[in-house]
Amino acid sequence: MGTWARVGVLGTLAFCVHQKRVALAELRRDKTQYIGDHHQLELKLVQVIFRHGARTPLRPIPKPEQVEWHPTLLEVPAQTQFDYTVTDLSGGPKPHSPYEDQYKKTTLKGGVTAGQLTTVGMQQMFELGERLRRSYMEKISFLSPVFKPSEVFIRSTNIVRNLESTRCLLAGLFQQHKEGPITIVTDEASTEILYPNYQNCQRLKHLSRGKMESVLLQPGISDDLKMIREEMGIDSEKSVDFFLLLDNIFAEQVHDLPSCPVLKNFLKTIERRSIDSMIYILEHNSREVLQMCVGPLLYAVHENIMKAMDPSSATKARKLILYAAHDITLIPLLIALGTFDHKWPPYAADVTVELYQHRQSKEWNNW
Repeated sequence: MGTWARVGVLGTLAFCVHQKRVALAELRRDKTQYIGDHHQLELKLVQVIFRHGARTPLRPIPKPEQVEWHPTLLEVPAQTQFDYTVTDLSGGPKPHSPYEDQYKKTTLKGGVTAGQLTTVGMQQMFELGERLRRSYMEKISFLSPVFKPSEVFIRSTNIVRNLESTRCLLAGLFQQHKEGPITIVTDEASTEILYPNYQNCQRLKHLSRGKMESVLLQPGISDDLKMIREEMGIDSEKSVDFFLLLDNIFAEQVHDLPSCPVLKNFLKTIERRSIDSMIYILEHNSREVLQMCVGPLLYAVHENIMKAMDPSSATKARKLILYAAHDITLIPLLIALGTFDHKWPPYAADVTVELYQHRQSKEWNNW
């Protein structure tokens, strides 16, 4: 599959991030020069890769006492309403989503299904949109105050919580004002690049084979998991890992729902071991694994930059590109860019890439 081969850009963008750090360090030595140079930079393109808002857990922890997820937690705030359509990458009908089929098979206590965007998550995304509005409309007049299809390109994974998160972000960004239809493009699960495609990238599947099982046997990880399972009274034959524990307690806490006392007491351990588990699965940040996980996405980001720099490009009017992704996208992305802080990306977290051109020299800079 051609998409998975075009991953050499990972090193290029990582180098750009390194160069930015060096440049900033040098500029901080002379604030006057920094301010002068900053005013000489003209923003040309903004790309935002973000995680969806808060949601219901993907799977409940197998224990007798279950948290209740009531349907009222899914009510849609009026200010987040914004009409949109979804197409495939070619403008055709929205593809089928096998992940949504899986979520519908899991009903949580209280009656809602797994993986659904909640009212809290909608508000989080609306606030992210408002933050982008302040940055790119109010502080500087970069984006139009109303949505214009020619200025904004939107791509999302074919998962409802991401599509709805994007709607809320756009509502906050444009305050529900638009000139023209909003279209969110998405792709088939078999060729999706907005998350590590373990199911369909054969090389990534080969490299990660057995990792999900063997990570539970690693020293430290296995000991802590055994201790927490025993404290919670979870049978040894039940399928539990640190990702499941972290997913549930993060969801419960952001919605002010009662969490198991054991989860609360071991929250830092659970997050640390989830990060340890992810890094193990990524083969301790192996370059090839990172290329397979986020190389295609970074290639797309790089291509957008190159098109923005090309005066003959038909997409030069495009100012904002949005990618609705996931936590498992942001972690390898941040690692590849050398900016991962060993904290799990929260709901509505974002990575923003800005392209500037110097007004006088016409040189280009990524920030």
